[in-house]
Amino acid sequence: MKTLDQYRIPFTGLKPGKHEFEFEINKLFFEEFEYSLVKNGDLKASVTLDKQETMMVADIHITGMIELTCDVCLNQFWSKSDILQRLIIKFDGSDDVADSTDEILILKKNEFELDLTNILYEYINLSLPYYSRCEEQGENVSCDQSMIDKLKSLSNQESTSTNEDPRWEILKKIKNNN
Repeated sequence: MKTLDQYRIPFTGLKPGKHEFEFEINKLFFEEFEYSLVKNGDLKASVTLDKQETMMVADIHITGMIELTCDVCLNQFWSKSDILQRLIIKFDGSDDVADSTDEILILKKNEFELDLTNILYEYINLSLPYYSRCEEQGENVSCDQSMIDKLKSLSNQESTSTNEDPRWEILKKIKNNN
């Protein structure tokens, strides 16, 4: 957890106005999250924090490379990432638990620092493509042809073993029409 302490901004000593912060996000960052979709990356987060009397506005720009796994051939490849987000941070004077939203973070009156760890993690994971493929997200990378050939051969073996039941023949006709 010590590695995540660097992603905190103590805002109580900051004067009103804009302040610039930079954070390096790498493999050590993602290792702190047990079930992270991203296991490795080389990213830089630039945060411009505009502190006002009753709130703060954080403009977050994350750029760099993320290591992804191809959904077709299971090959690891690097993909560019460029994320722009704005977060509004409001101060709540009451002791009641206030609900934060995706765009608005509400801090209690006794908080003195802004922890960006989970915010940066969520922005990175939400920017991932639904379907990762070497040729689409990677640069000058193509799918591992030997793995694709192996998957095709295993798929053909599986289809020949299911010929015993006539119901499978009907389903194969449906599959082959698409």
